[in-house]
Amino acid sequence: MWKKSRNVQITYKAIASTSPAQIDDLVTYQNLTSDKVKTVTGVDKPFEVPNTEAPPEAEGGERASLGYHWRGKGLLIIATSKREILGYGDEQGTGNSWVVTYFAKTLFTPAGVDFYSRKGSLAPKTIEDIKTGLAALGGDVATLAEQLFEVKMDEDRTG
Repeated sequence: MWKKSRNVQITYKAIASTSPAQIDDLVTYQNLTSDKVKTVTGVDKPFEVPNTEAPPEAEGGERASLGYHWRGKGLLIIATSKREILGYGDEQGTGNSWVVTYFAKTLFTPAGVDFYSRKGSLAPKTIEDIKTGLAALGGDVATLAEQLFEVKMDEDRTG
């Protein structure tokens, strides 16, 4: 989905007074050849992922989910997707937080694996360690991990 895009940024904000906590999701990006910033907005609602252990409590005392159903807002209200968190952590030496997600095929996109970080690019060793971990999962995730690529970021936008 992001091969023809650059400067992709995702911002998550908890939606107050929702239980379990829902997330407001804002994605901004540019096409490779345009300066126009495009946005996609939606809401993430958690679901239980079978046969998994819940992550530790978040700062607010509530446990985050490992699975989310996304539904678009506005004209994209017809669009939905399902995403599961496969792993997360902090990069050794930098403390740069990262997360890896698997998302199912939708009407508009093929299935895929994304990983992204809070503070810009991850070190090559961290990237290789994540790819090795994904390959070890086998199946579709391992196949998708072989197709991973870095999304282009303009120099003045990198962390």
